[in-house]
Amino acid sequence: MKTACSRRLAILGSTGSIGRSTLDVVRTHRDRLEVVGLAAHNNWRKLHKQIEEFRPAVVALYSEEAAARLREALGPSSPVAVRAGMAGLLEVAGLAAADTVVSALVGAVGLRPVLEAIRARKKICLANKEPLVVGGKLVMEAARAAAVPILPVDSEHSAIFQCLDDGEARFVERLIITASGGPFRCHAAERLSEVTPDEALRHPNWEMGGKITIDSATLMNKGLEVIEAHWLFGVPFDRIHVVVHPQSIIHSMIEFQDGSILAQLGSPDMRLPIQYALSHPERWAASGKRVDLLTLGSLTFEAPRRETFPCLELAYEAGRRGGNLPCLMNAANEVAVEAFLDRRLGFTDIPRVIKATMDSLPFTPDLTLASLLEDDARARRRAAEVIATLNAARHASRPNVPTPTGSEGGLGP
Repeated sequence: MKTACSRRLAILGSTGSIGRSTLDVVRTHRDRLEVVGLAAHNNWRKLHKQIEEFRPAVVALYSEEAAARLREALGPSSPVAVRAGMAGLLEVAGLAAADTVVSALVGAVGLRPVLEAIRARKKICLANKEPLVVGGKLVMEAARAAAVPILPVDSEHSAIFQCLDDGEARFVERLIITASGGPFRCHAAERLSEVTPDEALRHPNWEMGGKITIDSATLMNKGLEVIEAHWLFGVPFDRIHVVVHPQSIIHSMIEFQDGSILAQLGSPDMRLPIQYALSHPERWAASGKRVDLLTLGSLTFEAPRRETFPCLELAYEAGRRGGNLPCLMNAANEVAVEAFLDRRLGFTDIPRVIKATMDSLPFTPDLTLASLLEDDARARRRAAEVIATLNAARHASRPNVPTPTGSEGGLGP
């Protein structure tokens, strides 16, 4: 039987890494948490298994074909409503039975569902960075107008949130976001053009999905986190710093005006910040691995190699200029990462595609949801053209190199 403090969850991106970790937290706290809605991109088989275990009332798949397969697998007598497309994601995000939405969709496709959850006045546990990267001004203004709390799930932003008491934001000198450095932290720059997707997916500390793992390898993930931190905490970009911390024990720090630094420490386990967001303002017991200070050893820090990993600086540039530039950057990055994972693009070509897309499309300072949808689609097309140009040049010298076919995804119709 559910207790009075139960949270009723709609989980967007339930079949991905964050979604599965969220369901692990639900398993640990079944007396406090109930799943009423699930949504995913196209993995209908995993979603089918989750339906069998958690019995949500409504589920959605962004892929129409995958939704049809799921309906067939469930059978005509299933009480579970299966929705499809962006309309399905929006329905789960605004589900009347849910009081809390966990937003863990990969990429910019998560923007519209987050805005819908705000419109429906849900508590939002935000795990994917792209809604704030692409439309941070729109999202934060909507959340303030609706008095909707947005609780960060990303470990770095959760750490900052945990270190900030009410009213202390005005005393912050700078935010210090930590980065593991990824799998290529010590690689020579000249070797990076030869690395493979398999190598890039071997993160030294975290178990994450493919796209975010590649973003970690390029340091774009830190750039996205800088932009997200700017919107979540209202701190200017010149006071948000990135420091490489290979052990991934300190998840972020705050330096105050008096020179004091507060840090949040914990094992590199996403279930911890997920549970904190779900339980806030309480703290529930957790069964995961604890940090043992006596056996921890050294905690080390170093500056990021910005010239070797230019994606970080591209994100700072986009964030400082604002307008539609973060949207263009993010769309190009998603297309480039997909091409790299498909072995249609080299690792060091990822920032080239992003920069070429940012430089070649018009800058717009004023944003609406409609304009962002157009900019996202335009940037994806342009990024695909840049990839095709790069591959055509290589094909001239290496005839067996395949040419790209473009990228699906984006903000949706």
